[in-house]
Amino acid sequence: MVRLRLDLGYDGTDFSGWARQPGRRTVQGEIEQALGRILRLGEPPSLTVAGRTDAGVHARGQVAHVDLPVEALAELDRRGSAGPDVEGAPRGVDERLAALVRRLAGVLAQDVRVHRVSVAPEGFDARFSAMSRRYSYRVSDAPGGGDPLRRHEIVWHNRPLDADAMNLAAVRLRGEHDFAAFCKKREGATTIRELQRLDWVRQDDGLLVATVVADAFCHSMVRALVGSLLAAGDGRRPVEWPGQVLARAVRDSGVHVAPAHGLCLEEVSYPPEERLAARAAATRRVRTASAVGDAPLEHE
Repeated sequence: MVRLRLDLGYDGTDFSGWARQPGRRTVQGEIEQALGRILRLGEPPSLTVAGRTDAGVHARGQVAHVDLPVEALAELDRRGSAGPDVEGAPRGVDERLAALVRRLAGVLAQDVRVHRVSVAPEGFDARFSAMSRRYSYRVSDAPGGGDPLRRHEIVWHNRPLDADAMNLAAVRLRGEHDFAAFCKKREGATTIRELQRLDWVRQDDGLLVATVVADAFCHSMVRALVGSLLAAGDGRRPVEWPGQVLARAVRDSGVHVAPAHGLCLEEVSYPPEERLAARAAATRRVRTASAVGDAPLEHE
């Protein structure tokens, strides 16, 4: 078997999220079917992803891995894909993988692209080896509404927003905490996370962009955090309120989860190759309040 790393992006508008679901169009399902077709596999292979995004959420820097029989790559030597070289010998691994990228571009719809396929280093696990995930969230508070050409990636907020107030509120959320107040609880899953960065910048065009970085995220966490900060930014809540909600560690009906389409997974960070296996082993340990390890769940 060979483990391949896939670097990919997608427009989440027309997908029912990342995870494969019967009868629904998902990113995982589309890519697995494409790989199975191109490599002529009896059953589509199973992808493991760095972060399972929800319906409508986008990605520029998503990472996944797939384990395949080595002989499956020989299918890429067929004429019309990589093809044999001028002397008739099979192409090398790098050439085969470049051919796979081209073949995927021809098979997949244009709202999902695999930018690169490479042989994964020893110990690499797309999910468990990750050190952090970086998301962005884009909001327009323009009085007349947002740019209609970017309506699938920018949320329009119909009240003026104060970026300074949102950043003051965000300070109280950064660090390692139990984010139960901002997560959809899953049986047996921890809600303890290390929020490494959360801040807002108003760009020259007036767009407000949040950058959110954590070791991992629980279900709906980023969008719930954004929703609480929008309430502080438009004056409906004081800047202390998101921190107070966090401290209570229970879901608050006043926290409205922000719309999915403003969210984009921008980057997944990994340690040096020699630390990949150790990181993956550590991440599999379940966090508890008394013994904080590394998050076993990544989902947004």
